[in-house]
Amino acid sequence: MGSLSAGLALLGASNARADDEWVIEALKQAVGARNSSAGMVAILIDDSGARMSSFGNSGKADVAMDGNAVFEIMSNTKVLTSLLLADMEARGEVAFGDPVTKYLPSTVKMRERGGPITLLDLATYTSGLPNMPDNVSPQWWATAAPMRDYTQEKLFEFLAAYEPIYRPGTHYEYANLGFGLLGIALANRAGVPYEELLIKRVCAPLGMNHTRITLTDEMSRRLVQGHDLDMKPAELWTWPAIPGAGCARSTANDLTKFVKACMGIARTTLAPSLAKLIQTQRPTSLPGTNAGMGWYITSTGDDQLVWKSGLSMGCNTFIGYSQRMRRGAVLLANFLWQPIDAGTISLGIKLIKPDFHSPDFNALYPH
Repeated sequence: MGSLSAGLALLGASNARADDEWVIEALKQAVGARNSSAGMVAILIDDSGARMSSFGNSGKADVAMDGNAVFEIMSNTKVLTSLLLADMEARGEVAFGDPVTKYLPSTVKMRERGGPITLLDLATYTSGLPNMPDNVSPQWWATAAPMRDYTQEKLFEFLAAYEPIYRPGTHYEYANLGFGLLGIALANRAGVPYEELLIKRVCAPLGMNHTRITLTDEMSRRLVQGHDLDMKPAELWTWPAIPGAGCARSTANDLTKFVKACMGIARTTLAPSLAKLIQTQRPTSLPGTNAGMGWYITSTGDDQLVWKSGLSMGCNTFIGYSQRMRRGAVLLANFLWQPIDAGTISLGIKLIKPDFHSPDFNALYPH
């Protein structure tokens, strides 16, 4: 197995803060007896730098549980897809109000209810489309490699037959399908595959050289072993038809670069586009939490916490930051734990704002 670790490292900070020690204890409690096979990496980010804590195991003998370990980040990809949209809008290549059908093959037909679905509707979880198409297994989330054989042709067949219930822009629903469709549209507009577009427009400018869908040889060597709820080894999820919904793999170090850019700590040419991701907010099914573009924004009274989580069959991840406190966090786990997803979100939020009482974040997700 990978080396067991429990410690705190400095990443560009002059000194560790005394109150960061509780982070290690929080990780120990979350990982518990799983520490011989699985673990967590957490990074706290503020104006003084970034500090990494870790506890547990990568599940592989030669992979350290550190900032270079590679995890499935799944739905955190949705924020990256939204940034692609904002960047292309800034370049004048698309408009937020463009109908998605403008960038789909002419053979693709979609029924409307009160108007067309726009790119912004897709990015804010308000397209009116369901979370997943109904021509996949209802238990898709509980199976190994659930979307491996699902094609864009099958997706387009679903879209042609689907009768919308809600007018676009008016109803929140978690949106794997919506972000998958957004990624397809943006890639079609750019004339390149989604991953190529992601690398060129997002990863390269931000220096995220270990954020990819297709693993490089180096990333493969550093890939952690994910574990399901029963602590059985889990396969990587692959969604070839809808990569924009959640197919990226990344590291804590890369995600720290991303969060720093979002907070304005790191300078980037993408700063105006990053700011746009939280300018449009629409209500969700959880009071006090709105949907931005890809992000969720949770109000705390005197602050807004901007965050997103990701969940595969074997990894659970979180990124987020406080606008007022200028404090951010990255949290990566190579195991699932109860409550699924919401537990990691609550711990991630606590890393940013320790005194905030987290609501039931499961209200945001399909049941």
